[in-house]
Amino acid sequence: MSEFTKTNDTVEWLGTFYKTILDPAATGAGMSIVDSLSPPDSGPPRHVHHAEDEIFVMLSGQCRFWLEGTETVAGTGETVFIPRGKEHTFKVVGNEPSRHLIILTPGGFEGFFHDMASGAFAIPADMPAIEESAKRHNMSFTGPPLD
Repeated sequence: MSEFTKTNDTVEWLGTFYKTILDPAATGAGMSIVDSLSPPDSGPPRHVHHAEDEIFVMLSGQCRFWLEGTETVAGTGETVFIPRGKEHTFKVVGNEPSRHLIILTPGGFEGFFHDMASGAFAIPADMPAIEESAKRHNMSFTGPPLD
């Protein structure tokens, strides 16, 4: 796990590490890739990315994904595609962390993770600031995280 120390390209927010491994500047903003390490029982509130498709490539661990009312569990070696404009969320299940690549097309949303880490925002106390950053990154929150 030593590769997940805080550096210019790796940030930590609420126990999850985000390492940008393909910056959108390298792709003409066409895409970005973030290597994420999330602890057990973690996951975001339900939300919608209005501008980006999101692809999860599971490297280790398991996540339960919710996409507009349909649930699936994905583990090591599996891929989950979330089309832009679709309400979704996920939660790390089991006792192990989940490491997954997040591929975003187009790129740019990884800036949200940097905003959250630099602000050290807490949920729910800082939701107004979190929602403001989400809006700047073409995302809106739509409901609670998975139980």
